[in-house]
Parts: sequence; structure tokens; C-alpha cells
Amino acid sequence: MSSTMSPDLAHIDSWIFDLDNTLYPADVAFFNQIVVKMNQFVSRYLSLEPVAALHLQKEYLAEYGTTLSGMMAVHGMDPAAFLDYVHDVDLDFLKPNPALRKAIAALPGQKYIFTNGSKGHARNVASHLKLFDLFDGHFGVEDTGYIPKPKAHAYDVFLDVFNVDPTKAIFFEDNLRNLEVPKELGMRTVLLVSDEDWSHEPEAARPAGANTEADFVDYVSNDLAKWLETHT
Repeated sequence: MSSTMSPDLAHIDSWIFDLDNTLYPADVAFFNQIVVKMNQFVSRYLSLEPVAALHLQKEYLAEYGTTLSGMMAVHGMDPAAFLDYVHDVDLDFLKPNPALRKAIAALPGQKYIFTNGSKGHARNVASHLKLFDLFDGHFGVEDTGYIPKPKAHAYDVFLDVFNVDPTKAIFFEDNLRNLEVPKELGMRTVLLVSDEDWSHEPEAARPAGANTEADFVDYVSNDLAKWLETHT
């Protein structure tokens, strides 16, 4: 363990990271590709005009946690084709960050990716970022029976699969509401923020802006690599 480990983190032996807009900066505009493709899929699947599909997509995001969950719950959609389509994106928007790789590699204990995307998406993105080999496990929405964060069930399944003690874990996430359950379970929480304009997303579901505060957030950072270097 690093001699500079923050006293508040000295007990941590499980490091859990969201994927999109967390293991890479939100301002690279990579995730917007997925948003566009989700709208295209919903529009075609339901024979809706794009504007109506976008409105419905955002309703489902706010109410069900993900567009996918809403489409499954309301329309009985098979998730496989949706996930394959929306995650078929250009990875060249993303650039590996050697400082982040070094910081994650130095962490003591186990390291995991926990995403509301698919396991394949996690593998593809983290591999492109030259980070995937550093993780002891990756966990996608299919592992929870397609029940996403922030539903408590998703976290319970994750903890059971990897035998993680939440009181010895820390969770890194860009979506504020996805940190409330981890905090209730006893985890330390880190909110990744950016200056991106997320006003087009439903307020309850949008990624964090630069000035977000909540009593279930222990730390806030706009630079994951720097935060890890400073605290561990």
C-alpha cells in the first residue's frame, strides 16, 4: 500500500469504477455516439419520428434507469440487438491516458468495472484505453438480469458475484444518483464531474455537472488520474 494513502481510504480493498464518462473524460464526446444510436434504435423499433423517440428515450432513462430497461419493461424488447447496435461506435474518440493506467495499476486490492452498458462494451472501451488488463473483473447490465444502477438489486448482485465487502469498497461514478445506494451500503463514493452541458438529459438521470453536491458523495473530482495520484 502506498505510504501516501489517505487515512479515510486505508481500509479500502475493492476499487469499483463505472465506465462511460468515468474511465475517460466526458468532454471527449465519445458517449454522444451511443446517445444518437439509442435514439435511432428506438425510432426504428417503435416507428416513431426521431423527436418523439428522443422524448420517449429520456422518459425511460429517468424512470427506469436506462433506455434499455424502459424498452424492455414497456415494449418487451429483446436487449441483445439493442446493445449490439448502440455499442457499435468509433473508439478512436478515446485516447489512452498513461497517468490513469499508472494510478490504477498502483491501487492495492481488487479492481472492477461496473457499467450499465454491456460486458462487451466494457471490454472494448477499457481495452482501447489500455486499462482492461488491470481489472480483476468487469460487470455489465446483463449480469443483473438487465436491472441497472441505480436499482439496489444491481449492486447486490455485483457484491455477491465478486464477494466484495461494501464497507471496504469505494465507488467511482459520473452519475450522481448511482452513488446513493453504494453510500447506503457503506462504500466510500467519488463523483466524477465535468463542464459538459447535460441540460438536455433528464435532471434525475443526467451525469454530474461541475458543482454537484450531495450528502452521499464523499469526494468530487474532475480528473480521475489526478485524484488517485493524490489520495492513494
